[in-house]
Amino acid sequence: MATIHGVGTDLCDTRRLAAVLARRGERFAQKVLTASELAQYRQRRAAHGGRGLRFLATRFAAKEAFSKAIGLGLCAPMGFQACEVESLPSGQPRLLLHGELAAWFAERRLVAHLSLSDDGDFAVAFVVVEAHPGA
Repeated sequence: MATIHGVGTDLCDTRRLAAVLARRGERFAQKVLTASELAQYRQRRAAHGGRGLRFLATRFAAKEAFSKAIGLGLCAPMGFQACEVESLPSGQPRLLLHGELAAWFAERRLVAHLSLSDDGDFAVAFVVVEAHPGA
């Protein structure tokens, strides 16, 4: 039977991210987003700046919420580049883990569930991580 390993949530103010981008340029996006996510961000930003900003905000919130749910914060093996948000054909977001984080997660038989939303100046992410002992 699965048990709840952890729950994490994060609320991101897109105005704060816009200010960071204005100061640092795209370096912040490059730090937070994987190569695949960065390509999507650039495409959305080129089509409509606000969509790119909301994309970045939801991904940032998702990674922060996930780091809280697994109890590591942004300490190894958790890092922005080790955690990616992808969308299933249905549009449902899911987390794709890489490298040491993927191994750490699998060793503990954990499963993550992600929900994202954005409205106006805010993006929110909610993550529930289940443990499946003996699976």
